[in-house]
Amino acid sequence: MRRNRADTAHRWCRECDQGHLGLCVKYAIAYDPSRCALYTPARGDTVFERDRTYSPLQLAVEAARLAYYRAETLDSERRRLAEALARVEFSDLTLLVDSGSGAGAFAARRSSDGTTLLAFRGTQPDDIKDLVTDARADLVAWPESAGRAHSGFAAAARTLMPQIRNWIESTKPDPKKLILTGHSLGAALATLVATILRPAWLVTLGSPRVGDADFAATVKVTNIVRLVDCCDAVTELPPVVGGYVHVRPSTYLTRNASTIENPDNTFVRSDRWRARVNYLFHYAWRFGAVLARDLADHAPINYARALFP
Repeated sequence: MRRNRADTAHRWCRECDQGHLGLCVKYAIAYDPSRCALYTPARGDTVFERDRTYSPLQLAVEAARLAYYRAETLDSERRRLAEALARVEFSDLTLLVDSGSGAGAFAARRSSDGTTLLAFRGTQPDDIKDLVTDARADLVAWPESAGRAHSGFAAAARTLMPQIRNWIESTKPDPKKLILTGHSLGAALATLVATILRPAWLVTLGSPRVGDADFAATVKVTNIVRLVDCCDAVTELPPVVGGYVHVRPSTYLTRNASTIENPDNTFVRSDRWRARVNYLFHYAWRFGAVLARDLADHAPINYARALFP
């Protein structure tokens, strides 16, 4: 069974139907309630395996997690990121980082079919710049397309756009094979940039709301997948008060890692209630665990578990 580094350290299985604790052979990736999985996702090794074929959705989900690797600061992390991407035949790694805003992303291309990844990094809890970006939640004009967008997200996206444009000019990726992705703050940045680049895919994990209805209407991407992992509290922020909306209905990941397109509210409330009770009894009291499932579900590995059976 494939397990990431955090799974090995904690030896905690994701909850199965019986609330099993420990190693469970039912799942390729264990549910990880640890603070490590939530706050330092870069510690986890890639789930990509050589000689396997992955869908664009799977490529995007894992790329969003790999974007947390601090490849711009450590050569070892850059090599680690390049090796993870090489497992699925991606190369030409380009790092896109703005030191002023703290925003970051990487781009890579697969020469065999031209598929190109542009993956944006999410919030780094130890980076005050990211926390300030998240906190600036007033809506401001987004003339790059239309409508209004989250002030902090918009400012961070704009700091990266010059580098992204230079990368586009030098590599000329095929828009029909371009995948934009990100987790949390990275999901918001990917959404904003998608209004400019018009990629083939936009895949977001645990995305907060990014803008108003006029903005959301301009996110015209052929394939949009907005993944919401069960109780993930970040997907409920900022609140709808003031005009915030999500760009599309969710692809909901249930407490047992099934996927449902745009489920009704009654089902979601019931599923979340069961998930929270289960978490309270089986995980919340364990040493090193996040106290609430509403936070633990935001960990990138807990998104990957549903897409890598």
